[in-house]
Amino acid sequence: MAIDAVLFDFSGTLFRFDDAAFHGARLTDAGGRLLDTHEIAEIMRRMTAPVGQFVEFDADGQYAWEGRDLDPVLHRRAYLEVLEQSGVPEPQAIRLYELMRDPGEWSPYPDTGEVLRALHERGLRVGVVSNIAFDIRPAFAARGWLRYIDEFALSYEIGAVKPDARIFEAALDALGVAAGRALMVGDSLEADGGAKALGCAFALVEPLPTDDRATGLWDAVRAHDLLSPWPPNQSVRVPVHPCSG
Repeated sequence: MAIDAVLFDFSGTLFRFDDAAFHGARLTDAGGRLLDTHEIAEIMRRMTAPVGQFVEFDADGQYAWEGRDLDPVLHRRAYLEVLEQSGVPEPQAIRLYELMRDPGEWSPYPDTGEVLRALHERGLRVGVVSNIAFDIRPAFAARGWLRYIDEFALSYEIGAVKPDARIFEAALDALGVAAGRALMVGDSLEADGGAKALGCAFALVEPLPTDDRATGLWDAVRAHDLLSPWPPNQSVRVPVHPCSG
């Protein structure tokens, strides 16, 4: 099938909120003990996993959790409660949450810019489809990558959350491309794979730490004959973190 557009997930696909931010926050429990590596890894999983619920909420908290990617207020409430139930004291929880919702604190995967540039130069339409409650465009703008993105379909702006077909349809309509001529790339078969129900092709990437996935995006797109093998004698550009602007 001929591909005219590529849709990308954001978190765990193009960018990642890395462990460094959690360690840099020097998280402690209520008694002041620094949390260890395993405890921080579990908190990060709870905060960034694309699907799944890892704590129990009361009725109001459950409502916030289920609507978190549709409303910034619900997003803040839900994730602050996740942090609180994970044993993070309130002042630290607020600071960590603000870091997480700052696009400048997210690190791109090493091949993100090269993949976006190469697709753009080939004349393919490119979209970002994300379940998220804050504007991620600054993360692209700070690196000069906005010119490679034709459309953003963000759940809190669209009013639908993956795998709901409506968010994919909104992206495809904005791009002017039929589902059967689009590829969706993401780290969640459940959420991002929802595009398959519309007829999109799908490529799964692993949401590894950025240092451990140098060419995952390039390889995923190349598997659909959209890019050549990684150019010989060309090293992956290591992103500067954090970004500014």
